[in-house]
Amino acid sequence: MDSTPTPSAPSVVTSFVALGDSFTEGMSDLLPDGTYRGWADLLADRLAARTDGFRYANLAVRGKLIGQIVEEQVDVAAAMGADLVTLVGGLNDVLRPKCDMGRVCGLLEQSVAKLAPNCGRLVLMRSPGRRGPVLERYRARMEHLFSHLDALAEEYGALVVDLYGCDALSDPRMWAEDRLHLTSEGHRRVAEAVWQRLGYPAESDWREDLPAAVPPHWYARRVEDLRFTRRHLLPWIGRRLTGRSSGDGRAPKRPDLAPLAPAVDRGRYPAPDLGPLACEDTP
Repeated sequence: MDSTPTPSAPSVVTSFVALGDSFTEGMSDLLPDGTYRGWADLLADRLAARTDGFRYANLAVRGKLIGQIVEEQVDVAAAMGADLVTLVGGLNDVLRPKCDMGRVCGLLEQSVAKLAPNCGRLVLMRSPGRRGPVLERYRARMEHLFSHLDALAEEYGALVVDLYGCDALSDPRMWAEDRLHLTSEGHRRVAEAVWQRLGYPAESDWREDLPAAVPPHWYARRVEDLRFTRRHLLPWIGRRLTGRSSGDGRAPKRPDLAPLAPAVDRGRYPAPDLGPLACEDTP
C-alpha cells in the first residue's frame, strides 16, 4: 500500500541521496566495465536530465544490515540536506535465520526520524520478493517489516513505493542468476516506479507482466540449480559461517553529494531478460 498520496505536481529535485544495501547499490545490473548501475543511478540520471547542477550521492553498500546502515549512512545523509532521500534497508536482517524484528523496526524508526526533517522528501520501499520457497519462508517477517514502514511513512510524511505488491517483479525472470538481486529490467522498473511515485508522468508501465514462457525441462533446471549452488549458495553459506559479508571493506560508489551530468546514452530501456524460468524449489 502507498501510505501517502502521490504529489500532483512534483517539486524540483536538485539533489538525491540513496541509502541501503545491494538493492540500492545496483546489483545485479552489471555494466560492461564490471561496475553496477541499478535503479538509483537510473533515477538520478533522469532527474539530472531535468535540472542543471543536479547532485547525487549513493551511500549503499552490499550486504549491509540495518544497524550498519544507521551507523554508516544515516547521519551522513541527513547532514547532506538533499531534496530527495531514499532509504531501503532491513531485508538482509529479515533473511537471516535469527532476526530480532523489534530491533530492526526500532532502527528503521530511528533512521526515518533522523532523515525526514533533514531532507525535502523521504522515500521508503516495500522491497520486491522473488516467487519461491525463500519468499514463503520469510513472508511473515517481510510483511511485518512493510507494515511498520507504512506506519512510519504516515507518521513522518514519507512516500512508500510498493514493489512487494507488484506481481511482475516477483517473476523469477526479473531476478539474476544469484536469485537475490534484480536483473537490469527489474532495476529499470524500480526506477520507473519511484519516478511515478514522485509524481512525474509515466514513461512505461512498470507493473506490466512479462510474456508467458514455457518452463525449461527437468534437466535444464537441475543444471541451473547446480550452477546456482556452486557460484552463489555455497559462497553465501561460507560467509555466514565465518561472519563475513560481501560488503566488508567496500566503500560506497558515490560517497559525496557531487554534480551528476546526465549521460548522453542513458540506456534506460535495455531489452528485458526473458530467458527460461529459474527453478523455484531452491532459494
